[in-house]
Amino acid sequence: MVSIETRRKTLENRLAELDRRLHGIEDELDSHQSRDWEELAVEREEDEVLEGIGASGLAEMEQIRAALARIADGSYGACVKCGDQIAEQRLDILPATPFCSRCAS
Repeated sequence: MVSIETRRKTLENRLAELDRRLHGIEDELDSHQSRDWEELAVEREEDEVLEGIGASGLAEMEQIRAALARIADGSYGACVKCGDQIAEQRLDILPATPFCSRCAS
């Protein structure tokens, strides 16, 4: 069984990793300044992909912050919908999940 402290550290490490990635995406988006129309079109397509990745990262960061708040208030590991304990195996795979497998489906 993984301790709450280990889960907290895992979540904090993932949050830091996502923060670094999002800053990298922001830097990449800011760097596109091509004056050539063809290059600009390619950069815009790349920007759309980067923005999608960024939006996904922001959503995951929100889930992680919510999980860290549940750790802080002592409710981590309990399903926010039904109150049952979330299986350890599920938390191993999805440490930020707020739902047991039954409520998630």
